[in-house]
Amino acid sequence: MTVVKDESGRDDANDGDDDKRAVEGPYVPSPRRLERERYRRTRARRATAIAALSTLVTGAALYLLVVNAPGWPRTRETFFDVQYAREAFPQVLEGLWLNLRLLLVCGAAVLVLGMLIAVARTLRGPVFFPLRVLAAAYTDFFRGLPLIINLMIVVLGVPALRLQGVTVDPVLLGGTALTLTYSAYVAEVFRAGIESVHPSQRAAARSLGLTNRQALRFVVLPQAVRRQVPPLLNDLVSLQKDTGLVSIGGAVDAVRAADIIVGRSLNYTPYIVAGLVFVALTIPMTRFTDWVTARMDRRRAQGGTT
Repeated sequence: MTVVKDESGRDDANDGDDDKRAVEGPYVPSPRRLERERYRRTRARRATAIAALSTLVTGAALYLLVVNAPGWPRTRETFFDVQYAREAFPQVLEGLWLNLRLLLVCGAAVLVLGMLIAVARTLRGPVFFPLRVLAAAYTDFFRGLPLIINLMIVVLGVPALRLQGVTVDPVLLGGTALTLTYSAYVAEVFRAGIESVHPSQRAAARSLGLTNRQALRFVVLPQAVRRQVPPLLNDLVSLQKDTGLVSIGGAVDAVRAADIIVGRSLNYTPYIVAGLVFVALTIPMTRFTDWVTARMDRRRAQGGTT
């Protein structure tokens, strides 16, 4: 086939394609598709309106139920006093800084210790049997032991031993108790992720010349961690709330700051303030967890990497 070029150097074959696209013009949706999209928008607006109305009615019913209760005036005075809320808010925020520091330090320690325990539980070979038994005993014990009892044992029991060189700081001891308990839960999350990786992945890595350690580090663990991101974030949300329990040892965090005001005034409004502060801190983390979970579900549905 001979391509004829004009004086400008363009070939006639390309000109024909350009003319064809120019004749066809831009894409115009069909009337049926436009009607379908219009129906979907109408349905979405209707669902939103119904949900808003239902929420409004439910909220109004709950409000009327509470304010018309016989003991509401006394409850409002005891738990919802604006004067005590203003007094407690700055001190609760100051104590919250301790909770945030505990979250950052304990969160990092929990992830590292939990990963080590999970790896120890998944090691193969009879030589690692004692290590697997110790890791399993650790997770069984601290998952079964209530956190509040663990805190009391560590925060109150360790100083009673009077060991030389061992701290008696309630913040450090409380953080240690939180790390011990949550690392057991996180270890099981990591272990579930490791075991969810198909054995063929490890076999393929070994066939490429990687050692068992390299296969675990470069092939298995990255997939395991990526799959377990949502439950790990949920554990961090729970850890953020439970940092308030270190107050049982005397550490002045947000809960302890509220407790001091309550003990002086015999009004429980500071507890409400502390609770709302923790809720305000937890909601963004929870929504972020939901967003990550939904994003991973979409990628999995589209055939992406999990």
